[in-house]
Amino acid sequence: MQQASVSKQSSYAARRPGSRFAWIGKAFLVALAVGVLALLVPNAIKTPSLFIQIILSGLQLGFVYAMIALGYTMVYGIVKLINFAHGDIFMVGAFVSYYLVARFQMHLWPSIAFPGFPTGLSLAIGMLTIMLICILVCVAMAVTIERVAYKPLRDAPRIAALITAIGVSFFLEFFGALYFVFSGRFIPYQRPFDVVTWYVDFTGIHRLVAGQTPPANVVTISNIFLIIVATSILVQLLLQYLVKRTKLGKSMRAASFDKPTARLMGINVDQVISFTFAVGAAFAALGGMLYAVAYPSIWTQLGILPGLKAFVAAVLGGIGSIPGAFVGALIMGQAEALTMGFISTPMRDAVAFTLLILVLLVRPTGIFGEPEPEKA
Repeated sequence: MQQASVSKQSSYAARRPGSRFAWIGKAFLVALAVGVLALLVPNAIKTPSLFIQIILSGLQLGFVYAMIALGYTMVYGIVKLINFAHGDIFMVGAFVSYYLVARFQMHLWPSIAFPGFPTGLSLAIGMLTIMLICILVCVAMAVTIERVAYKPLRDAPRIAALITAIGVSFFLEFFGALYFVFSGRFIPYQRPFDVVTWYVDFTGIHRLVAGQTPPANVVTISNIFLIIVATSILVQLLLQYLVKRTKLGKSMRAASFDKPTARLMGINVDQVISFTFAVGAAFAALGGMLYAVAYPSIWTQLGILPGLKAFVAAVLGGIGSIPGAFVGALIMGQAEALTMGFISTPMRDAVAFTLLILVLLVRPTGIFGEPEPEKA
């Protein structure tokens, strides 16, 4: 019995469309790996500090992409929908945090409400308040979009929901560009806290004085980098706990596996889907806020490229796989940073998407994806 199932799976893999041409993708991937090593190894030996600095920049970008990619992979895992409006939820999170900081001084509200309140504690409470408001706004928007635009099309062909997602994305972008909403111009983002930078050399870790140029041949790390890494890792751990250890997480996995059977078992599938959209929007809100803090310039089409690259990261890691989205995002961040550092800045998008094509030629399900079993 077991041998028969194994032979059936192997025969399915042999009949899989494009499997006979997988060697082309493997050859290109090997050639790409050799070319990348030939480019990076001499640079890493010649300027190791610059190489490490670029790696850290790629990590910062990858951890931001990871927070966006989680929303894509969660929604696809349950609804089998590519939610192209997810990148625009990310954009809304950045704008909400901008208005809370620049217009309402929300990051300082404890000090304003209670004079003499400790400055550091006031800033921490204010930042948590801004994060919470951004999450609530983005969650409300995502759930509304799901109920109004996606729920009526749940039993429709997938192409209908896909076109609707693209339409919702365009609506959010161009409606936000109206002068009485966000406006279509680039807006400098006011950081809610001062940037603190440290540099690392052979003598240890030193704090860089504001306005001072770092010494040559050192690696710099900022508090923004540490906040992004810590937040993204915490988000990954919380999501893993939610999916693996909670009753709602079990309901999410059941709905992802078989919705009709999940309904027969008493699971409210519609509520689970709405909750999935809400969780993904919360992560996108955090990602939008941290992205704006790290790269302080925002506009209404901010979410297009980061959203697309996060989607590519989710596909690269295996769409529907949470660890795959995380790993794929880190790979995308490194590919983009290394391209900017050692090849050309305009080439960063081309290299990132070319990497996706080559990986999918070799493994169409992505790095952590599993092929669908053959139907009887």
